[in-house]
Amino acid sequence: MRLLLAEDEKALSRALTAILERNNYSVDAVFDGQAALDYLEADNYDAVILDIMMPKVDGITVLKELRARGSLIPVIMLTAKSEIDDKILGLDSGANDYLTKPFNSRELLARIRAMTRVQTVQTNSVLQFGNVMLDRATFELSAPGGSLRLANKEFQMLEMMMSTPKNIISTERFMEKIWGYDSEAEINVVWVYISNLRKKLNSLEADIQIKASRGVGYSLEEKA
Repeated sequence: MRLLLAEDEKALSRALTAILERNNYSVDAVFDGQAALDYLEADNYDAVILDIMMPKVDGITVLKELRARGSLIPVIMLTAKSEIDDKILGLDSGANDYLTKPFNSRELLARIRAMTRVQTVQTNSVLQFGNVMLDRATFELSAPGGSLRLANKEFQMLEMMMSTPKNIISTERFMEKIWGYDSEAEINVVWVYISNLRKKLNSLEADIQIKASRGVGYSLEEKA
């Protein structure tokens, strides 16, 4: 599941990103409201964690703009404010939930699960291509040869490919979406994960394969 985290306190943002990624979420972090709007317009997310007090554009304005666009994406508001009027304003502006700082990380995770539960039920949580199925809820990869649970980044890479089979995804795109702009990981880490996924697909007797297009990227293709 992909989340956008909009929080201008960078230390808190880093901590929340680490917690969320340890719990198998894919996270893009931005530090102001305008960046949040830009990311939400350019890409698809499953939910948004949105701080109210942010530079350039505040969280309430971001939320109102989202709803004005017709977006129904689940949004949880984060703020240091605890007054009831602020909570009412956030909820009336279209927020699904509201969490006041400081908060326990387990409560945040529980609230994310709760607000995305209906969305997960309403959308197809299982991706299928060829004889291979990937369950977004359990990270389980299955094919005629059996099933196994993928690690976080393996799951995210395969999810990207199975969401748009036969479309080429560049190495840079994988790095940007899974490791993030600030990652110190070398770009060859993508090849390592691709190699691991290929082995797992073969072990499950998959009739699809990850094809490399030299200098361009990778795509999922049906075996000839």
